[in-house]
Amino acid sequence: MADRKWKVCLIGSGNWGSAISKIVGNNVTKSAEFDDDVPMWVFEEMVDGRKLTEVINTDHENVKYLPGVKLPANVRAVPELVDAVKDATILVFVLPHQFVKKVCSTISGHIAPGAMAISLIKGVDESKGGLELTSTVISRELGLDVSVLMGANIASEVANEQFCETTIGCRSDTMGPVLKRLFETAYFRVELTHDVHTVELCGAIKNVVACAAGFADGLGYGSNTKAAIIRIGMMEMVRFARMFYEGVRDVTFFHSCGVADLITTCYGGRNRRVCEALVTQGKSIEELETEMLGGQKLQGPPTALEVNKLLAEKGQVDAFPLFRNVHRICYEKAAPSTILTGLVGSVTSKL
Repeated sequence: MADRKWKVCLIGSGNWGSAISKIVGNNVTKSAEFDDDVPMWVFEEMVDGRKLTEVINTDHENVKYLPGVKLPANVRAVPELVDAVKDATILVFVLPHQFVKKVCSTISGHIAPGAMAISLIKGVDESKGGLELTSTVISRELGLDVSVLMGANIASEVANEQFCETTIGCRSDTMGPVLKRLFETAYFRVELTHDVHTVELCGAIKNVVACAAGFADGLGYGSNTKAAIIRIGMMEMVRFARMFYEGVRDVTFFHSCGVADLITTCYGGRNRRVCEALVTQGKSIEELETEMLGGQKLQGPPTALEVNKLLAEKGQVDAFPLFRNVHRICYEKAAPSTILTGLVGSVTSKL
């Protein structure tokens, strides 16, 4: 875009969206290739009698989803989605994956020429053709080239500038460096790869494994059991990726989007925390989402549901016992104590 600056729009403003807005808002002011103004679409809510957009634009803080963290003044909360994306040439999707199709439908026809997108969304959809990645949905609905960003990136830690790494999957040798400059900081290291599908699959499916880790924590199992769950989960992730996509690169699983994100999520992520509470408190996932996440939704359980449907179509449910067990606990009222059922003697440890 030698003739004009890249204009970035953030679509989503939860805790991860707000954390990444801090990075983007600061980085665009450091390079002449980016427009300083960063609109961020915010689903309007009332917080203590004030509109959330008003709070963000006045106090420069998302007090509901990322309290205590100051956002750059050039990050501008916008309640109307079409207004937010106007003239934007880099669309950063960072919202729950179940809302992607509706968002795309709303902004279709309102996208600037030459725009591209990057998805920070960890989730997959089931379609008639099998597994459908969020980036594929966005690309199909809007006709855009879509890159992805996934990694061991707990939002609160990123917002507090604790060092971590992330992985950007981008097919374009031209856009990859642009995205790296947009997101990389001294505390947020970016790796680039062309293996977009594997990066995104890792980001989505690791949440299923994190649910298993949470159930194990709630049951009082120790470090050995959790390590086994993480290893078996990684093996199922690799085998699942190979089953549904050609050209999967094993090395991608050693990027931040793979093993690092899996470890972090199984120890500190929201899917683990809520699934642990499901065991210890005996409440439903919906109740715990309201109490622990302020109404935000987990990605692990719905991803387990979609993964199970896809495996059932291929007659492969029992070949992925960890994924199967998470699905049964979340949706078929199986006891959390069944999380280890079928792991001994299964083929899940084989590649």
